[in-house]
Amino acid sequence: MLDGFTPWPEDVAERYRVEGYWRGESLVDLLDAAVRANGPKTALVLGDRRITYDELGMLTRRTAAGLRARGIGAGDRVVVQLPNGPDFVVVCFALFRLGAAPVFALPAHRVQEIRHLCELSGAVGYVFPETHRGFDHLALARRVRDEVDSLEHLFVLGRDTDQSDGDVVPLAEVDAEPVELPAPDPSDVAFFLLSGGTTALPKLIPRTHDDYTYQVRAAREACPVTGDDVYLAVLPVEFNFTWGCPGVVGVLGAGGTVVMAPDPTPELCFPLIEQEGVTFTSVVPSVLQLWLEGREWMESDLSSLRFLQVGSAKLYPETAARVEPAFGCRLQQVFGMAEGLLTFTRRDDPAATVLTTQGSPVSPADEIRIVDERDREVPAGTVGELLARGPYTLRGYYQAPEHNARAFTDDGFYRSGDLARLTPEGDLVIEGRIKDVIIRGGDKVSAAEVEGHLLTLDSVARAAVVPYPDEFLGERTCAFVVPAGEAPTLPGIKAALEEHGLAAYKLPDRLELLTELPLTGLGKTDKKVLAALARGESAPAAADFVPSPAIRAGAAANGD
Repeated sequence: MLDGFTPWPEDVAERYRVEGYWRGESLVDLLDAAVRANGPKTALVLGDRRITYDELGMLTRRTAAGLRARGIGAGDRVVVQLPNGPDFVVVCFALFRLGAAPVFALPAHRVQEIRHLCELSGAVGYVFPETHRGFDHLALARRVRDEVDSLEHLFVLGRDTDQSDGDVVPLAEVDAEPVELPAPDPSDVAFFLLSGGTTALPKLIPRTHDDYTYQVRAAREACPVTGDDVYLAVLPVEFNFTWGCPGVVGVLGAGGTVVMAPDPTPELCFPLIEQEGVTFTSVVPSVLQLWLEGREWMESDLSSLRFLQVGSAKLYPETAARVEPAFGCRLQQVFGMAEGLLTFTRRDDPAATVLTTQGSPVSPADEIRIVDERDREVPAGTVGELLARGPYTLRGYYQAPEHNARAFTDDGFYRSGDLARLTPEGDLVIEGRIKDVIIRGGDKVSAAEVEGHLLTLDSVARAAVVPYPDEFLGERTCAFVVPAGEAPTLPGIKAALEEHGLAAYKLPDRLELLTELPLTGLGKTDKKVLAALARGESAPAAADFVPSPAIRAGAAANGD
C-alpha cells in the first residue's frame, strides 16, 4: 500500500466486500475477461486504426513486458499524458498489469502542472506525445526530468525508433515477449485521477481496483450498456466521465466498441457518429452547445444515437429540453466527481426529472448529506453543501494531510464544495459551487443562478458570471456573454432579468461581450481566465483555449 494513501477503514472495507460491492476484481481481470469473451471483435477505433480485443490484450501484455524491461515495476508511479487514442488505453492497462499506477495528466497541461504531478506522485516515468496541437512536449519532458529527482524514464509517442537518442525511448520500442506477472492486489491504488479545480494545481485522487471496477459496474447498471454499444470518447480520455462513467472502461468491460475522437467539434464528431454507428457519448454543457449549433447546419445521420450523457457542469432546463428534438435520442443527466459519487437520471424517469435534476446515486451504498455552514443537515428542498461517502468515494487525497483535514468530516464524508438540494423524490439538483458565490455588499449572489437566467434570453448564446473587486461593495458582478445575433447591452440585460423577477442586487454590474468563452482542458468554462479579465489583468492561458478578444469595448457593452 502506498504511503500517503488513505484507505477505507477496515470494518467499512469488509462490509463493502461482504455486501458484494467489492469483488476482489482488478482492472486487469476486467480486461482479460472481455478479451476472452470478445476476441476478434473490434475494441478500439481511431481513424483508420482498428484494434480487436485479442490485439488489445496482447498489446497490453507486450507493453507491460517492455516497460518492465525498461525499469518500471510494481508500486511505481508513471505520469501518462497522451491524446485520445488506443495508446492511452494500452499504456494504462500495461501499467495495471505491472502493479504500477498511472497518473492521468491532461494533454493541455504544461510544465507547471507536469512538474507538480511528477513531484507530488514521486513519478519515475512520464509518457507523452512528441508534439500535440503544435506544442513541443518533448522539450517539456526533458525540462521536467532535469528538475524532478525521481523522474528517470521518458517514453514518447510519435517518435520513430530510428530517432531514439538515448535519453528518450520511443513508445514503439516499449515492446517485449509477454512474461508472467503477479496479479495486482484489488485493494491497491490502480491509478490517480486529478481534482478538477481551476484555481490551483490539481490534487491527486487515488482510485483502487476494487472501487473503480465497482464504479464501472454501478454506472453500467444505471446506464445500460451491452456488447452492441459503440461509445464515442469525445472528452479527454483522462477525464473520469470519459474513462469510467461507464465510459471507455465500462464499454470494454461489456464487450462494446470505443471510438476515439481527437477533438469534440461537431465537424469531426457528427461524421464519426454516422460512420461508426455510435450509440452513445458523454459531453459537457459547453460541448453540447456547440453540437446544438452544429445540428442546425450539419446534415449527418445521427439516428444510431440511443442517448446522450451530459454532465460535469450545470445543465439548464432550457438547454436540456433541446436535446431530444435536436438529436432524436434520450438525454441522461450525470453528476459526478473524480473523487467518487455519481448520480444519473434513468431511462424510466419522468421527463421533468430528466430535464431539471441530476438524478439519483448509482449505488445503494452511496450516502449523501446536504448540510448548512455548521454541518447540520437541511430539510429536503433546501440548498446546502453536498457531502458524500461510499464504496467508490475517496477517503483522502494523496499526500495531502492538511487539505484532507478540511475536506473530510470526522466520519469520512467528503465535502464536495457543491451547492445542492434534494427533491422530495430523492433526486439531486446541483445549484452551483460554494466558491462560485459573489459577496456583493454583504448579499450573496449565486453565479449559477444569474447564468441560468441569462441563458433564457434570446440575445445570449453562452454566459458566465464572475466577481471583480470593488472598494465600496467588496465585489461586483461581471457577466461575460457570447451574443446570439444582435449584441445585447447592459441596460437591456438588466431590464430583461428584472422582468424574470431577479432581485436588484443580483443584476450584473458589468457586461463584457466575447466571441467565445475560454474553456479548461475538460471543456468547462474557465472562470480563472474570466476573473482575471474582469480584474483588468493579463489572463492566464486557458488549458486548451485562449480567450477571444471582446467584440466591443466594455464601456460600449455596458451602455455607458
